[in-house]
Amino acid sequence: MSAYHDRSRRESWFSTAHIRWFAVDWHILILALILLATGMLFLSAMDNAEEAHLRVAGGVNYHGHQERVLLTLPLILVGMLLRPGWVRRHAGLAYAGSIALLFAVMFLGNERNNARRWIQLPRFDLQPSELAKLGLILMLARLLATNRLERPRDWLAPMLVAGLPMLLVAGQPDLGTAMTMVPITLGMLYLAGARGTWIAALLLGGVLFGATARQMGLVQDYQWKRVETWASSFEPADLISLKNGSGYHQYQARLTIGNGDLFGRGLGEGVANGAGHLPERDSDSIFAVIAEESGFWGATLLLTLYSALVLFLMASAAGLRDRFSRLVVGGVAIYFGAHVFIHAAVNIGLLPMTGLTLPLISAGGSSLLTTFLALGLALGLGSHHERSLDQDAFREY
Repeated sequence: MSAYHDRSRRESWFSTAHIRWFAVDWHILILALILLATGMLFLSAMDNAEEAHLRVAGGVNYHGHQERVLLTLPLILVGMLLRPGWVRRHAGLAYAGSIALLFAVMFLGNERNNARRWIQLPRFDLQPSELAKLGLILMLARLLATNRLERPRDWLAPMLVAGLPMLLVAGQPDLGTAMTMVPITLGMLYLAGARGTWIAALLLGGVLFGATARQMGLVQDYQWKRVETWASSFEPADLISLKNGSGYHQYQARLTIGNGDLFGRGLGEGVANGAGHLPERDSDSIFAVIAEESGFWGATLLLTLYSALVLFLMASAAGLRDRFSRLVVGGVAIYFGAHVFIHAAVNIGLLPMTGLTLPLISAGGSSLLTTFLALGLALGLGSHHERSLDQDAFREY
């Protein structure tokens, strides 16, 4: 009897029986794997270029990236096989675990560049703020599955759930990563039925809070310096005047993108890889490298593939009758969309410089871990497609 109960408990959270394999959105997985292969191709070329130039500064460990991909790729299958009911019941546990990791990094994390954001593991350094994004998606979906946001008090719990990880991440300090949680939160609130006027009011409140935080000295000087540099570098002459100071990274990113022209310099032939002047070119600045080596049309194709991925995920979410699953899949779509938009906008100069990976392409173990797990969850939950009875699959009145 004990063995029977143990088997039942195992089946309650991890099973192949609940997956409708014929209904899995395989086109989403194929598109994600194409993007993953694209990233590995450019990172391999980057590594080869460094070998040819005697290991330029800011080296890329492509072998290490391969190991991290092989280590984390099975999480897609793990996410797919998690039973929807179990995921819903334990969303709070996933959120609490991500919050616990954010507290743990304060005491166990490695300090780099005056920031404590990573916990050292045998194969890669874990960045809890990445996992916190997935924990936030799951917890917001759990709350909003039964919350129509019709009264002011209905907003309290979602705001507290979103605000806690934002504050903890901002205190590391990592204001850029904390800000990526804003579009995830606002997007999921909108999908849950929140009125646009209320979301606009939240945005205005966030701007006022940011201004107040700056006045109170809660924003680090170097963080505000990035905003000032961005605001004063729209004109080429202004950016050039800052290239040896606070605008160095922004200048190198925009110069690298400009070097690509229409058709690019060729795989591994970019100046960024040869000279090694572009900081973080294997992660935070990889879009600039791709734009230089594949040109305007290559960069456009890359953004088109990401746009298709986001639209396919949204279409998958719209076909789900279960509100929790719908919000999780929609939240994963917003996660991808927010990351891609912010990463590209930062490199182009449309947003202030901040460190953010490009999902599926950038090197980074924590980013791969979170992305693969989120993708697996979206595919697993999305395999339960049924015709929705709602006129709007995201809004139920």
